[in-house]
Amino acid sequence: MIHEYQIRVLPSQAASEQTIKDYIAHDRGIDIRTINGVRVLRRSIDARQRTVFVNLSVRVYVNEMPQDDAYRHTDYHDVSEGRQVIVVGEGPGGLFASLRLIELGLRPVVLERGKNVRERKLDLSLITKTQKVDEESNYCFGEGGAGAYSDGKLYTRSKKRGNTEKILNVFCQHGASTSILADAHPHIGTDKLPSVIENMRNTILECGGEVHFRTKMTGLIVSDDTVTGVEAVDLETGRELTFHGPVILATGHSARDVYRYLDKSGIEIEPKGLAVGVRLEHPAVLIDRIQYHNKNGRGKFLPAAEYSFVTQVDGRGVYSFCMCPGGFVIPAATGPQQIVVNGMSPSNRGTQWSNSGMVVETRPEDVEGEGALKMMHFQEELERVCWQQGNMRQTAPAQRMADFVNGRLSYDLPKSSYAPGLISSPLHFWLPAHVGKRLQEGFKKFGRMSHGFLTNEAVLIAVETRTSSPVRILRAVDTLQHIRLKGLFPCGEGAGYAGGIVSAGVDGERCADMCAEYLDSTVAE
Repeated sequence: MIHEYQIRVLPSQAASEQTIKDYIAHDRGIDIRTINGVRVLRRSIDARQRTVFVNLSVRVYVNEMPQDDAYRHTDYHDVSEGRQVIVVGEGPGGLFASLRLIELGLRPVVLERGKNVRERKLDLSLITKTQKVDEESNYCFGEGGAGAYSDGKLYTRSKKRGNTEKILNVFCQHGASTSILADAHPHIGTDKLPSVIENMRNTILECGGEVHFRTKMTGLIVSDDTVTGVEAVDLETGRELTFHGPVILATGHSARDVYRYLDKSGIEIEPKGLAVGVRLEHPAVLIDRIQYHNKNGRGKFLPAAEYSFVTQVDGRGVYSFCMCPGGFVIPAATGPQQIVVNGMSPSNRGTQWSNSGMVVETRPEDVEGEGALKMMHFQEELERVCWQQGNMRQTAPAQRMADFVNGRLSYDLPKSSYAPGLISSPLHFWLPAHVGKRLQEGFKKFGRMSHGFLTNEAVLIAVETRTSSPVRILRAVDTLQHIRLKGLFPCGEGAGYAGGIVSAGVDGERCADMCAEYLDSTVAE
């Protein structure tokens, strides 16, 4: 027989399949010898009280062996003879669009300006060694997109736009741990995600699709307000290339050359609000003590603690973003004269630091300038100022948390995970006032909410600007095509319609569905 139970247990009781079996057998009066398997369906931690509990939804197999798969499989068939669709960008939006196209019998041709996920790693290590950024291969550009080497968190609040469960199951099918199906805040880890991405690419190739690395789109081929393909350049040889078919444009939130091209070409786009701020890094043990209400920290059976803060200051949201327990702060610039920081965590979340973006809602009306690219120009200017404050290297300007709140220069800085190094800087002085003042007030509120959070043991590392796209590429709600250009499907985070790995994957699948409908309609005509 198969039973499903909701149980509330201590962390030590939730630690393994055996300890869960022991609890179920005792709690439900079942002979433990008859329990042949336990599968955790849902897992969440309740740390609201001094005693921390783990809430589990479990499936228990009594007197029978588990026969059902831990995840739902998706069938991918040969599409080498299928109609061709051009997918620009191989981040989560592009990857999931491509896989969905294969499901629908269409042949994806993927163009990725960066390198494959393995070769990217060398260029990332060079940022610390040389203090320079490869403009085509960095933490944002390359196979897997910005998420490949910046954490792999799969938590999304976006439940209305599509099937988030499908995205998680596809990840599992390509090598991710099935724990992501159960965890309240699923996370693959930046050490595990590259191999998963590699497996997804291999599925595309095995089914007859194409993946072209170091191949950069330079323009769209447009005829009578219809996109019929793209022009591109092979970055290795300089050879100009042409690819024909409708286009799913999934270029990510940092492809500023694409935004400039669209604006210059008169293709309708608009400025989009985003959040701007800093990376806040605490010792992980301090966050563990605060969140788990225990001076000894998390102990043996609990993961590195997470937190989430949100408040309003002067009519704008101030909140934590992309929290990375037991993680690193990384250099995420994509060009010269930029410092941008982001966070990541390995799968074990085992470092001695915990970090989070601490950002302020910024709307187009908060920023000077005109035109569709005004928010992008705001980003660029802030990143350039940050670079100047960082001695014109990738060494990031930083300030202790309490010093920032009190408007004091930090005469020394704590040890940090940020590999290129930190430089003490008066962030309170040079951050835009509408950002800096709100952060100061927000930190005061968070300190009152959580005793010990506002401390000089924590350090602010500037500047976090790539929280989302500064531009929205306008598309129709019903067809997901550009509002004027047929055959162009702006997709994912770079188009302004997603905010993370899962939501980008969902949007990629939706764009693939709409692209298939579009192709069917053109055949009918």
